[in-house]
Amino acid sequence: MNSLFVLLGIESWKPVLAALLMPPVPLLLLVLVGARLMLPRRGWGWLAIATGVVLLWLMSCTGSADLLTRTLLHPPPALGTDRIAALKADAAAHRPIAILALGGGVERYAPEYGTADLSAYSLERLRYAVWLARRTGLPAGYSGGLGWAQQDATPEARVAAQIAAQEYGLPLRWVEEDSRDTRENAGYSVALLKRDGIHRIVLVTHGWHMPRARRAFEEAAAAEHADITIEPAPIAVAPHTERPVLRWIPSTYGFVDVRNVVHELLGRWFGA
Repeated sequence: MNSLFVLLGIESWKPVLAALLMPPVPLLLLVLVGARLMLPRRGWGWLAIATGVVLLWLMSCTGSADLLTRTLLHPPPALGTDRIAALKADAAAHRPIAILALGGGVERYAPEYGTADLSAYSLERLRYAVWLARRTGLPAGYSGGLGWAQQDATPEARVAAQIAAQEYGLPLRWVEEDSRDTRENAGYSVALLKRDGIHRIVLVTHGWHMPRARRAFEEAAAAEHADITIEPAPIAVAPHTERPVLRWIPSTYGFVDVRNVVHELLGRWFGA
């Protein structure tokens, strides 16, 4: 699907199409269709409205988010203490391994700081990459430019490098700031790390994003004929822990998490 966008020259329209296909837009359209059908076909109208409302309810619940994540995305588990210890030993043995955090968005201007800032997702990924680098002694990098929906902003990786150096006290060794989506994250980063002789990438991103990101990096390594393996280091993989009844009451957390799942499924389809 991504090749079709390239062929048609409409890659920049991917964010618009994705926004139209993700909740709540399709469900709201279903409700509107139901309302339009109320006069000529009352039964079908009520069915469409009820279906749209029920699906909108379910797609706003953390219970649905956890279920969809487990059954459709299959995120890997977080790194355990044994793997972190093994990575520390690898660093001590000077094995060519890189920790790489993937971008999750950038704010063009944060007035409280007087400059650009990372999104919440990006900060979470950067923080864990820095923490992992300190625990293991491995060098870290960041991949992220400006997404298809962004214009005239500071590249995300450049902002991440400033935060890592100035606020975390850990300069990044690699800064890839040209990519616009996950597939380009993979292609540009693999080429960059291959030139530096890296043979393993410890990939940092959110659990719901990891399956697609890992596949993109493995495909990029194969395309580059690079002897690079990908080790997932996901964050935010724990299920929601609120009371069971609250898991099936709509919330902003549930809506955002379900939307992330749908975004990942669309990303697989579009090849982004």
